[in-house]
Amino acid sequence: MLTLFVTIGTMDEDKIQQRAREDDEGSTQQRAAILGLPYLDTRTVQDAIELVEGVIDVQDMHKNRIIPLVAGNDSAPWEFGITSQTPQSLTRELQQKYAAQAQNVIFYLISQGGFTYLMNRYDPPLRTSYEDITIGGEGDSDTIDEVSKTLNSVGSDEVFDFLIDQADKLGASDIHIENQRIGIRIRMRIDGTLHPVATLDSDRYRVILGALASRANISTASNEPQSGHMQKEVTIGDTRHILNMRIEVVPTMYGQDAVIRLFNYDESMLDLNRLGIGSEERKEIDSIISHPRGMVLMVGPTGSGKSTTLYSMISALNSTDRKIITLEDPIEYGISGISQIPVDTTNGQNFADHLRSVLRLDPDVVMVGEIRDADTARTAIQASITGHLVLSTFHANNTSAAFSRMVDLIGVNPIFSTAIRLVIAQRLVRRLDDATKEAYEPDEVTKQWVRDTLKDLPAHVQKPDLDNFQLWRPVVSESSPFGYTGRIVVMEQMVVNEAVQKFIRGDAGEAHAELIEKAAREDGMVTLLEHGVLAALRGETTLEEINRVI
Repeated sequence: MLTLFVTIGTMDEDKIQQRAREDDEGSTQQRAAILGLPYLDTRTVQDAIELVEGVIDVQDMHKNRIIPLVAGNDSAPWEFGITSQTPQSLTRELQQKYAAQAQNVIFYLISQGGFTYLMNRYDPPLRTSYEDITIGGEGDSDTIDEVSKTLNSVGSDEVFDFLIDQADKLGASDIHIENQRIGIRIRMRIDGTLHPVATLDSDRYRVILGALASRANISTASNEPQSGHMQKEVTIGDTRHILNMRIEVVPTMYGQDAVIRLFNYDESMLDLNRLGIGSEERKEIDSIISHPRGMVLMVGPTGSGKSTTLYSMISALNSTDRKIITLEDPIEYGISGISQIPVDTTNGQNFADHLRSVLRLDPDVVMVGEIRDADTARTAIQASITGHLVLSTFHANNTSAAFSRMVDLIGVNPIFSTAIRLVIAQRLVRRLDDATKEAYEPDEVTKQWVRDTLKDLPAHVQKPDLDNFQLWRPVVSESSPFGYTGRIVVMEQMVVNEAVQKFIRGDAGEAHAELIEKAAREDGMVTLLEHGVLAALRGETTLEEINRVI
Protein backbone atom coordinates (compact mmCIF):
# COMPACT_ATOMS: atom_id res chain seq x y z
CA MET A 1 0.00 0.00 0.00
CA LEU A 2 1.43 3.37 -0.99
CA THR A 3 0.38 5.10 2.25
CA LEU A 4 2.26 2.51 4.26
CA PHE A 5 5.31 2.87 2.07
CA VAL A 6 5.43 6.63 2.49
CA THR A 7 5.72 6.04 6.23
CA ILE A 8 8.44 3.46 5.77
CA GLY A 9 10.20 5.43 3.05
CA THR A 10 10.69 8.42 5.32
CA MET A 11 12.37 6.37 8.06
CA ASP A 12 16.03 7.07 8.62
CA GLU A 13 18.04 4.75 6.38
CA ASP A 14 20.65 4.19 9.09
CA LYS A 15 17.97 2.79 11.43
CA ILE A 16 16.80 0.34 8.78
CA GLN A 17 20.38 -0.87 8.22
CA GLN A 18 20.97 -1.05 11.96
CA ARG A 19 17.88 -3.23 12.43
CA ALA A 20 18.99 -5.57 9.62
CA ARG A 21 22.44 -5.89 11.21
CA GLU A 22 20.89 -6.72 14.60
CA ASP A 23 18.83 -9.50 12.99
CA ASP A 24 21.98 -10.79 11.28
CA GLU A 25 23.91 -10.85 14.57
CA GLY A 26 21.04 -12.55 16.42
CA SER A 27 20.80 -15.42 13.93
CA THR A 28 24.62 -15.81 13.89
CA GLN A 29 24.72 -16.09 17.68
CA GLN A 30 22.08 -18.83 17.60
CA ARG A 31 23.98 -20.70 14.86
CA ALA A 32 27.21 -20.49 16.87
CA ALA A 33 25.49 -22.13 19.85
CA ILE A 34 24.23 -24.95 17.62
CA LEU A 35 27.68 -25.50 16.07
CA GLY A 36 29.48 -25.22 19.41
CA LEU A 37 31.65 -22.32 18.24
CA PRO A 38 32.46 -19.12 20.14
CA TYR A 39 30.46 -16.17 18.76
CA LEU A 40 32.03 -12.73 18.16
CA ASP A 41 29.94 -9.60 17.68
CA THR A 42 32.40 -7.68 15.50
CA ARG A 43 30.53 -4.38 16.02
CA THR A 44 32.28 -4.04 19.38
CA VAL A 45 35.80 -4.40 17.92
CA GLN A 46 35.55 -3.89 14.15
CA ASP A 47 37.37 -0.54 14.10
CA ALA A 48 39.93 -1.52 16.75
CA ILE A 49 41.15 -4.80 15.23
CA GLU A 50 44.58 -4.63 13.61
CA LEU A 51 43.98 -7.01 10.73
CA VAL A 52 46.71 -9.61 10.12
CA GLU A 53 48.19 -9.60 6.62
CA GLY A 54 50.03 -12.26 4.64
CA VAL A 55 48.45 -15.28 6.34
CA ILE A 56 45.83 -16.20 3.74
CA ASP A 57 45.62 -15.07 0.12
CA VAL A 58 43.04 -12.28 -0.32
CA GLN A 59 41.18 -14.18 -3.03
CA ASP A 60 40.94 -17.23 -0.76
CA MET A 61 39.64 -15.02 2.06
CA HIS A 62 36.82 -13.77 -0.20
CA LYS A 63 36.12 -17.24 -1.55
CA ASN A 64 36.12 -19.08 1.81
CA ARG A 65 34.65 -16.26 3.94
CA ILE A 66 37.49 -16.28 6.48
CA ILE A 67 39.61 -13.46 7.90
CA PRO A 68 42.63 -13.50 10.30
CA LEU A 69 41.92 -11.40 13.39
CA VAL A 70 44.89 -11.94 15.74
CA ALA A 71 48.38 -13.31 14.99
CA GLY A 72 49.33 -16.07 17.40
CA ASN A 73 52.60 -17.35 18.79
CA ASP A 74 53.79 -20.10 21.11
CA SER A 75 51.94 -18.57 24.07
CA ALA A 76 48.88 -17.04 22.40
CA PRO A 77 46.44 -18.67 19.95
CA TRP A 78 45.77 -17.56 16.39
CA GLU A 79 42.28 -16.12 16.01
CA PHE A 80 40.19 -16.22 12.83
CA GLY A 81 36.73 -14.98 11.98
CA ILE A 82 34.67 -17.45 9.95
CA THR A 83 31.08 -17.54 8.72
CA SER A 84 28.55 -20.33 8.19
CA GLN A 85 29.81 -20.52 4.58
CA THR A 86 33.43 -21.25 5.54
CA PRO A 87 34.38 -24.85 4.51
CA GLN A 88 35.09 -27.16 7.45
CA SER A 89 37.93 -28.67 5.44
CA LEU A 90 39.73 -25.32 5.58
CA THR A 91 39.34 -24.93 9.34
CA ARG A 92 40.69 -28.51 9.86
CA GLU A 93 43.62 -27.74 7.56
CA LEU A 94 44.52 -24.62 9.54
CA GLN A 95 44.23 -26.46 12.85
CA GLN A 96 46.63 -29.12 11.61
CA LYS A 97 49.04 -26.52 10.25
CA TYR A 98 49.33 -24.59 13.52
CA ALA A 99 49.25 -27.74 15.67
CA ALA A 100 52.39 -28.89 13.81
CA GLN A 101 53.97 -25.63 15.03
CA ALA A 102 52.70 -26.27 18.61
CA GLN A 103 50.31 -23.35 18.33
CA ASN A 104 46.57 -23.15 19.00
CA VAL A 105 43.78 -21.77 16.80
CA ILE A 106 40.43 -20.24 17.77
CA PHE A 107 37.69 -19.82 15.18
CA TYR A 108 35.01 -17.24 15.99
CA LEU A 109 31.71 -17.38 14.13
CA ILE A 110 30.95 -13.89 12.84
CA SER A 111 27.98 -12.54 10.86
CA GLN A 112 27.96 -12.00 7.12
CA GLY A 113 27.68 -8.24 7.74
CA GLY A 114 30.63 -8.34 10.11
CA PHE A 115 32.74 -10.25 7.59
CA THR A 116 31.86 -7.78 4.81
CA TYR A 117 32.79 -4.79 6.98
CA LEU A 118 36.15 -6.28 8.00
CA MET A 119 36.98 -7.37 4.45
CA ASN A 120 36.21 -3.89 3.15
CA ARG A 121 38.80 -2.62 5.63
CA TYR A 122 41.28 -5.32 4.69
CA ASP A 123 40.72 -5.14 0.94
CA PRO A 124 38.87 -1.88 0.10
CA PRO A 125 36.75 -2.17 -3.05
CA LEU A 126 37.93 -0.16 -6.02
CA ARG A 127 35.85 2.98 -6.59
CA THR A 128 35.25 3.51 -10.28
CA SER A 129 34.84 7.09 -11.42
CA TYR A 130 32.38 7.63 -14.25
CA GLU A 131 32.09 10.64 -16.50
CA ASP A 132 29.15 12.95 -15.82
CA ILE A 133 26.20 12.68 -18.21
CA THR A 134 25.96 15.51 -20.73
CA ILE A 135 22.95 16.48 -22.85
CA GLY A 136 23.62 16.69 -26.56
CA GLY A 137 22.01 19.08 -29.00
CA GLU A 138 19.45 18.06 -31.61
CA GLY A 139 20.88 15.38 -33.88
CA ASP A 140 23.96 14.93 -31.68
CA SER A 141 24.18 11.12 -31.82
CA ASP A 142 27.83 11.11 -30.70
CA THR A 143 26.95 12.45 -27.24
CA ILE A 144 24.10 9.91 -26.88
CA ASP A 145 26.48 7.08 -27.87
CA GLU A 146 29.06 8.27 -25.34
CA VAL A 147 26.52 8.49 -22.49
CA SER A 148 25.10 5.08 -23.47
CA LYS A 149 28.58 3.59 -23.25
CA THR A 150 29.07 5.13 -19.80
CA LEU A 151 25.72 3.91 -18.44
CA ASN A 152 26.25 0.42 -19.84
CA SER A 153 29.63 0.24 -18.08
CA VAL A 154 28.36 1.32 -14.64
CA GLY A 155 28.21 -1.58 -12.17
CA SER A 156 24.82 -3.29 -11.78
CA ASP A 157 24.47 -2.22 -8.15
CA GLU A 158 25.31 1.39 -9.00
CA VAL A 159 23.52 2.13 -12.28
CA PHE A 160 20.18 3.18 -10.74
CA ASP A 161 21.75 5.51 -8.16
CA PHE A 162 24.10 6.91 -10.81
CA LEU A 163 21.14 7.72 -13.09
CA ILE A 164 19.26 9.51 -10.28
CA ASP A 165 22.35 11.46 -9.17
CA GLN A 166 23.10 12.59 -12.71
CA ALA A 167 19.49 13.64 -13.35
CA ASP A 168 19.54 15.72 -10.18
CA LYS A 169 22.87 17.29 -11.15
CA LEU A 170 21.45 18.24 -14.56
CA GLY A 171 18.35 19.77 -12.95
CA ALA A 172 15.99 17.28 -14.64
CA SER A 173 12.38 17.20 -13.47
CA ASP A 174 11.64 13.74 -14.92
CA ILE A 175 13.46 10.59 -16.02
CA HIS A 176 11.69 8.51 -18.69
CA ILE A 177 12.71 4.84 -18.95
CA GLU A 178 11.15 3.42 -22.10
CA ASN A 179 11.32 -0.14 -23.45
CA GLN A 180 11.78 -0.44 -27.17
CA ARG A 181 12.19 -3.42 -29.45
CA ILE A 182 15.95 -3.10 -29.22
CA GLY A 183 17.31 -1.61 -26.03
CA ILE A 184 16.03 0.81 -23.43
CA ARG A 185 15.68 4.52 -24.21
CA ILE A 186 16.49 6.97 -21.40
CA ARG A 187 15.19 10.53 -21.73
CA MET A 188 15.26 13.40 -19.25
CA ARG A 189 12.99 16.43 -19.08
CA ILE A 190 15.12 19.52 -18.48
CA ASP A 191 13.56 22.99 -18.35
CA GLY A 192 10.30 21.47 -19.58
CA THR A 193 11.75 19.82 -22.71
CA LEU A 194 12.47 16.10 -23.18
CA HIS A 195 15.99 15.23 -24.29
CA PRO A 196 17.25 11.77 -25.37
CA VAL A 197 20.15 10.82 -23.11
CA ALA A 198 21.10 7.21 -23.81
CA THR A 199 20.10 3.83 -25.20
CA LEU A 200 20.89 0.99 -22.79
CA ASP A 201 21.35 -2.73 -23.28
CA SER A 202 18.27 -4.78 -22.42
CA ASP A 203 19.95 -6.41 -19.39
CA ARG A 204 20.12 -2.96 -17.76
CA TYR A 205 16.31 -2.92 -17.78
CA ARG A 206 16.08 -5.71 -15.20
CA VAL A 207 18.66 -4.03 -12.97
CA ILE A 208 17.00 -0.59 -13.04
CA LEU A 209 13.46 -1.94 -12.69
CA GLY A 210 14.53 -4.24 -9.85
CA ALA A 211 16.08 -1.36 -7.91
CA LEU A 212 13.04 0.80 -8.64
CA ALA A 213 10.62 -1.91 -7.51
CA SER A 214 12.35 -2.62 -4.20
CA ARG A 215 12.61 1.06 -3.24
CA ALA A 216 9.25 2.32 -4.51
CA ASN A 217 7.25 -0.69 -3.31
CA ILE A 218 5.96 -1.70 -6.74
CA SER A 219 5.79 -5.12 -8.43
CA THR A 220 7.90 -6.09 -11.42
CA ALA A 221 5.29 -8.67 -12.44
CA SER A 222 2.16 -6.50 -12.37
CA ASN A 223 0.04 -6.07 -15.49
CA GLU A 224 -1.60 -2.94 -14.09
CA PRO A 225 -0.31 0.66 -13.90
CA GLN A 226 1.34 1.38 -10.55
CA SER A 227 2.34 4.43 -8.53
CA GLY A 228 5.07 4.63 -5.91
CA HIS A 229 7.22 7.03 -3.96
CA MET A 230 10.81 7.01 -2.76
CA GLN A 231 13.47 9.28 -1.31
CA LYS A 232 17.21 9.47 -1.81
CA GLU A 233 19.89 11.56 -0.19
CA VAL A 234 22.02 13.14 -2.91
CA THR A 235 25.50 14.53 -2.31
CA ILE A 236 26.97 17.05 -4.74
CA GLY A 237 30.35 18.36 -3.61
CA ASP A 238 30.01 19.30 0.04
CA THR A 239 26.23 19.78 -0.04
CA ARG A 240 23.53 17.21 0.67
CA HIS A 241 19.81 17.32 0.05
CA ILE A 242 16.83 14.98 0.09
CA LEU A 243 15.37 14.12 -3.30
CA ASN A 244 11.69 13.11 -3.29
CA MET A 245 10.61 10.99 -6.24
CA ARG A 246 7.18 10.05 -7.54
CA ILE A 247 7.19 6.85 -9.59
CA GLU A 248 4.68 5.96 -12.31
CA VAL A 249 4.98 2.55 -14.02
CA VAL A 250 2.81 1.23 -16.85
CA PRO A 251 3.05 -2.07 -18.81
CA THR A 252 3.81 -1.65 -22.51
CA MET A 253 4.42 -3.94 -25.47
CA TYR A 254 8.06 -4.65 -24.57
CA GLY A 255 7.98 -4.33 -20.76
CA GLN A 256 7.17 -1.85 -18.03
CA ASP A 257 7.89 1.79 -18.83
CA ALA A 258 8.63 4.08 -15.91
CA VAL A 259 8.61 7.82 -15.32
CA ILE A 260 10.44 9.12 -12.27
CA ARG A 261 9.42 12.65 -11.23
CA LEU A 262 12.11 14.38 -9.20
CA PHE A 263 11.31 16.92 -6.50
CA ASN A 264 14.47 18.53 -5.20
CA TYR A 265 13.48 19.16 -1.60
CA ASP A 266 14.89 22.47 -0.45
CA GLU A 267 12.50 24.31 1.85
CA SER A 268 14.29 27.63 1.29
CA MET A 269 13.34 27.48 -2.43
CA LEU A 270 9.62 27.56 -1.58
CA ASP A 271 9.52 31.34 -1.50
CA LEU A 272 7.20 33.62 -3.49
CA ASN A 273 10.08 36.07 -3.81
CA ARG A 274 12.04 33.51 -5.84
CA LEU A 275 9.31 32.89 -8.43
CA GLY A 276 9.82 36.14 -10.32
CA ILE A 277 6.16 37.17 -10.01
CA GLY A 278 5.42 40.72 -11.22
CA SER A 279 4.76 43.39 -8.57
CA GLU A 280 1.07 43.83 -9.54
CA GLU A 281 0.42 40.08 -9.51
CA ARG A 282 2.31 39.65 -6.23
CA LYS A 283 0.27 42.41 -4.61
CA GLU A 284 -2.97 40.62 -5.58
CA ILE A 285 -1.71 37.27 -4.24
CA ASP A 286 -0.61 38.79 -0.92
CA SER A 287 -3.96 40.54 -0.54
CA ILE A 288 -6.02 37.40 -1.21
CA ILE A 289 -4.05 34.84 0.83
CA SER A 290 -3.85 37.15 3.84
CA HIS A 291 -7.67 37.05 4.04
CA PRO A 292 -8.94 34.53 6.62
CA ARG A 293 -11.35 32.76 4.27
CA GLY A 294 -12.05 32.06 0.63
CA MET A 295 -10.75 29.79 -2.14
CA VAL A 296 -7.68 30.15 -4.37
CA LEU A 297 -7.36 27.84 -7.40
CA MET A 298 -4.18 27.13 -9.39
CA VAL A 299 -4.83 25.84 -12.91
CA GLY A 300 -2.61 24.57 -15.68
CA PRO A 301 -1.30 21.33 -17.21
CA THR A 302 0.97 18.85 -15.46
CA GLY A 303 4.46 20.25 -15.04
CA SER A 304 3.44 23.91 -15.08
CA GLY A 305 4.69 24.57 -11.54
CA LYS A 306 1.29 24.71 -9.84
CA SER A 307 2.43 22.74 -6.79
CA THR A 308 5.57 24.83 -6.28
CA THR A 309 3.54 28.06 -6.34
CA LEU A 310 0.99 26.63 -3.89
CA TYR A 311 3.74 25.43 -1.57
CA SER A 312 5.32 28.89 -1.73
CA MET A 313 1.98 30.42 -0.68
CA ILE A 314 1.77 27.92 2.19
CA SER A 315 5.33 28.79 3.19
CA ALA A 316 4.44 32.50 3.20
CA LEU A 317 1.42 31.80 5.45
CA ASN A 318 3.34 29.46 7.76
CA SER A 319 3.44 31.13 11.18
CA THR A 320 2.91 30.08 14.78
CA ASP A 321 -0.55 31.69 14.95
CA ARG A 322 -1.97 29.66 12.02
CA LYS A 323 -2.81 25.96 11.79
CA ILE A 324 -2.13 24.72 8.26
CA ILE A 325 -3.12 21.26 7.01
CA THR A 326 -2.43 19.83 3.57
CA LEU A 327 -3.96 16.81 1.78
CA GLU A 328 -1.61 15.51 -0.90
CA ASP A 329 -1.25 12.60 -3.31
CA PRO A 330 1.63 12.15 -2.73
CA ILE A 331 3.46 14.58 -0.43
CA GLU A 332 6.00 16.25 -2.72
CA TYR A 333 7.74 18.63 -0.29
CA GLY A 334 7.95 18.31 3.49
CA ILE A 335 7.52 21.68 5.21
CA SER A 336 8.24 22.09 8.89
CA GLY A 337 5.47 23.63 10.99
CA ILE A 338 2.48 22.31 9.03
CA SER A 339 0.50 19.05 9.13
CA GLN A 340 0.76 17.14 5.85
CA ILE A 341 -1.54 14.17 5.22
CA PRO A 342 -0.91 11.67 2.38
CA VAL A 343 -4.02 10.62 0.46
CA ASP A 344 -3.63 7.39 -1.50
CA THR A 345 -6.25 7.83 -4.21
CA THR A 346 -4.99 4.74 -6.07
CA ASN A 347 -6.29 2.55 -3.24
CA GLY A 348 -9.77 3.95 -2.80
CA GLN A 349 -9.11 6.99 -0.60
CA ASN A 350 -10.41 10.39 -1.71
CA PHE A 351 -9.80 14.03 -0.89
CA ALA A 352 -13.41 14.75 0.09
CA ASP A 353 -13.53 12.27 3.01
CA HIS A 354 -10.16 13.44 4.33
CA LEU A 355 -11.17 17.09 3.95
CA ARG A 356 -14.31 16.58 6.04
CA SER A 357 -12.14 14.96 8.72
CA VAL A 358 -9.47 17.67 8.87
CA LEU A 359 -12.05 20.46 9.09
CA ARG A 360 -12.85 19.10 12.55
CA LEU A 361 -9.22 19.83 13.54
CA ASP A 362 -9.85 23.61 13.48
CA PRO A 363 -7.41 24.57 10.67
CA ASP A 364 -6.97 28.14 9.44
CA VAL A 365 -5.56 27.13 6.05
CA VAL A 366 -6.20 23.92 4.09
CA MET A 367 -4.43 22.88 0.91
CA VAL A 368 -6.13 20.19 -1.19
CA GLY A 369 -3.73 18.60 -3.67
CA GLU A 370 -6.25 18.56 -6.51
CA ILE A 371 -9.99 18.96 -7.03
CA ARG A 372 -10.92 16.00 -9.21
CA ASP A 373 -14.60 15.34 -8.47
CA ALA A 374 -17.83 17.11 -7.51
CA ASP A 375 -17.76 15.83 -3.93
CA THR A 376 -14.30 17.30 -3.27
CA ALA A 377 -15.27 20.55 -5.01
CA ARG A 378 -18.43 21.03 -2.91
CA THR A 379 -16.63 20.15 0.34
CA ALA A 380 -13.81 22.59 -0.45
CA ILE A 381 -16.31 25.35 -1.31
CA GLN A 382 -18.20 24.76 1.92
CA ALA A 383 -14.95 24.94 3.90
CA SER A 384 -13.96 28.22 2.24
CA ILE A 385 -17.11 30.04 3.37
CA THR A 386 -16.93 28.78 6.97
CA GLY A 387 -13.79 30.55 8.07
CA HIS A 388 -11.05 28.67 6.18
CA LEU A 389 -8.65 29.69 3.44
CA VAL A 390 -8.64 26.82 0.92
CA LEU A 391 -5.89 26.44 -1.68
CA SER A 392 -6.07 23.82 -4.43
CA THR A 393 -5.21 22.91 -8.01
CA PHE A 394 -7.63 22.22 -10.85
CA HIS A 395 -7.05 21.11 -14.43
CA ALA A 396 -7.98 23.82 -16.94
CA ASN A 397 -6.14 25.68 -19.70
CA ASN A 398 -6.72 29.18 -18.33
CA THR A 399 -8.60 31.07 -15.63
CA SER A 400 -11.87 31.57 -17.52
CA ALA A 401 -11.95 27.91 -18.61
CA ALA A 402 -11.60 26.94 -14.92
CA PHE A 403 -14.99 28.53 -14.16
CA SER A 404 -16.81 26.88 -17.04
CA ARG A 405 -15.27 23.51 -16.10
CA MET A 406 -16.22 23.95 -12.45
CA VAL A 407 -19.81 24.80 -13.41
CA ASP A 408 -19.89 21.66 -15.57
CA LEU A 409 -18.65 19.71 -12.53
CA ILE A 410 -20.97 21.04 -9.79
CA GLY A 411 -23.64 22.97 -11.70
CA VAL A 412 -24.58 26.61 -11.13
CA ASN A 413 -23.72 27.18 -7.48
CA PRO A 414 -24.30 30.61 -5.87
CA ILE A 415 -22.13 29.59 -2.89
CA PHE A 416 -19.18 29.03 -5.25
CA SER A 417 -19.46 32.60 -6.52
CA THR A 418 -18.93 33.97 -3.00
CA ALA A 419 -16.26 31.40 -2.09
CA ILE A 420 -13.82 31.72 -5.00
CA ARG A 421 -11.58 34.79 -4.73
CA LEU A 422 -8.64 34.20 -7.05
CA VAL A 423 -7.80 31.88 -9.95
CA ILE A 424 -4.23 31.68 -11.25
CA ALA A 425 -3.27 30.03 -14.54
CA GLN A 426 0.43 29.30 -14.83
CA ARG A 427 3.03 28.09 -17.31
CA LEU A 428 6.79 27.64 -17.15
CA VAL A 429 8.85 28.79 -20.13
CA ARG A 430 12.57 28.46 -20.69
CA ARG A 431 14.67 31.50 -19.82
CA LEU A 432 17.23 32.74 -22.33
CA ASP A 433 20.84 32.56 -21.21
CA ASP A 434 21.69 36.24 -20.63
CA ALA A 435 25.38 35.56 -21.27
CA THR A 436 24.83 34.27 -24.83
CA LYS A 437 21.42 35.49 -26.11
CA GLU A 438 21.43 37.52 -29.30
CA ALA A 439 19.16 40.43 -30.23
CA TYR A 440 17.64 40.60 -33.72
CA GLU A 441 15.20 42.70 -35.75
CA PRO A 442 11.95 40.74 -36.30
CA ASP A 443 10.30 40.73 -39.74
CA GLU A 444 7.15 42.73 -40.40
CA VAL A 445 4.82 39.71 -40.10
CA THR A 446 6.14 38.97 -36.60
CA LYS A 447 5.88 42.62 -35.62
CA GLN A 448 2.26 42.77 -36.72
CA TRP A 449 1.46 39.59 -34.77
CA VAL A 450 2.96 41.16 -31.62
CA ARG A 451 0.96 44.36 -32.17
CA ASP A 452 -2.27 42.39 -32.63
CA THR A 453 -1.59 40.32 -29.50
CA LEU A 454 -0.92 43.35 -27.30
CA LYS A 455 -3.43 45.81 -28.76
CA ASP A 456 -5.93 45.29 -25.91
CA LEU A 457 -3.51 45.53 -22.99
CA PRO A 458 -5.23 47.06 -19.93
CA ALA A 459 -4.49 50.72 -19.24
CA HIS A 460 -2.58 49.99 -16.01
CA VAL A 461 0.07 48.00 -17.93
CA GLN A 462 2.91 50.00 -19.44
CA LYS A 463 2.71 49.29 -23.17
CA PRO A 464 6.06 48.89 -24.99
CA ASP A 465 6.91 50.76 -28.17
CA LEU A 466 5.30 48.46 -30.72
CA ASP A 467 6.65 50.41 -33.70
CA ASN A 468 10.30 49.89 -32.78
CA PHE A 469 11.22 46.80 -30.81
CA GLN A 470 13.65 43.90 -31.00
CA LEU A 471 13.51 40.27 -29.97
CA TRP A 472 16.15 37.80 -28.79
CA ARG A 473 17.18 34.35 -29.94
CA PRO A 474 19.09 31.61 -28.06
CA VAL A 475 22.78 31.07 -28.81
CA VAL A 476 24.29 27.68 -28.07
CA SER A 477 27.46 27.54 -25.97
CA GLU A 478 29.44 24.87 -24.14
CA SER A 479 27.86 25.82 -20.81
CA SER A 480 24.40 26.27 -22.36
CA PRO A 481 23.84 23.58 -25.04
CA PHE A 482 20.39 24.94 -25.98
CA GLY A 483 20.87 28.64 -25.27
CA TYR A 484 18.46 28.53 -22.32
CA THR A 485 19.11 28.34 -18.59
CA GLY A 486 16.31 27.62 -16.13
CA ARG A 487 12.67 28.63 -16.48
CA ILE A 488 10.47 31.59 -15.61
CA VAL A 489 6.83 31.76 -14.50
CA VAL A 490 4.19 33.20 -16.83
CA MET A 491 1.05 33.83 -14.81
CA GLU A 492 -2.54 34.89 -15.55
CA GLN A 493 -4.52 36.05 -12.50
CA MET A 494 -8.25 36.52 -12.36
CA VAL A 495 -9.51 38.27 -9.24
CA VAL A 496 -13.18 37.37 -8.94
CA ASN A 497 -15.26 40.53 -9.06
CA GLU A 498 -19.01 41.12 -9.23
CA ALA A 499 -19.08 40.88 -13.04
CA VAL A 500 -17.48 37.40 -12.94
CA GLN A 501 -19.67 36.29 -10.02
CA LYS A 502 -22.81 36.95 -12.11
CA PHE A 503 -21.75 34.26 -14.60
CA ILE A 504 -21.04 31.76 -11.81
CA ARG A 505 -24.45 32.43 -10.21
CA GLY A 506 -26.18 32.16 -13.58
CA ASP A 507 -27.42 35.77 -13.44
CA ALA A 508 -25.65 36.71 -16.70
CA GLY A 509 -26.53 33.67 -18.75
CA GLU A 510 -24.48 30.54 -19.37
CA ALA A 511 -20.92 30.55 -18.02
CA HIS A 512 -19.00 30.61 -21.33
CA ALA A 513 -15.22 30.95 -20.92
CA GLU A 514 -15.05 33.73 -23.55
CA LEU A 515 -17.66 35.87 -21.77
CA ILE A 516 -16.03 35.37 -18.37
CA GLU A 517 -12.63 36.33 -19.82
CA LYS A 518 -14.13 39.47 -21.40
CA ALA A 519 -15.58 40.54 -18.03
CA ALA A 520 -12.24 39.94 -16.29
CA ARG A 521 -10.28 41.85 -18.97
CA GLU A 522 -12.55 44.84 -18.54
CA ASP A 523 -11.44 44.77 -14.90
CA GLY A 524 -7.74 44.79 -15.96
CA MET A 525 -6.76 41.14 -16.28
CA VAL A 526 -3.67 40.41 -18.44
CA THR A 527 -3.86 37.07 -20.30
CA LEU A 528 -1.24 34.32 -20.33
CA LEU A 529 -0.32 35.06 -23.95
CA GLU A 530 0.05 38.79 -23.27
CA HIS A 531 2.28 38.11 -20.25
CA GLY A 532 4.36 35.73 -22.37
CA VAL A 533 4.84 38.18 -25.26
CA LEU A 534 5.81 40.94 -22.81
CA ALA A 535 8.44 38.58 -21.34
CA ALA A 536 9.79 37.96 -24.86
CA LEU A 537 10.00 41.72 -25.50
CA ARG A 538 11.99 42.09 -22.27
CA GLY A 539 14.48 39.52 -23.57
CA GLU A 540 13.65 36.91 -20.94
CA THR A 541 12.48 34.26 -23.42
CA THR A 542 11.55 33.83 -27.09
CA LEU A 543 8.30 34.03 -29.04
CA GLU A 544 8.92 30.46 -30.20
CA GLU A 545 9.02 29.31 -26.57
CA ILE A 546 5.84 31.23 -25.74
CA ASN A 547 3.99 29.67 -28.67
CA ARG A 548 5.31 26.21 -27.75
CA VAL A 549 4.11 26.38 -24.14
CA ILE A 550 1.04 28.66 -24.11
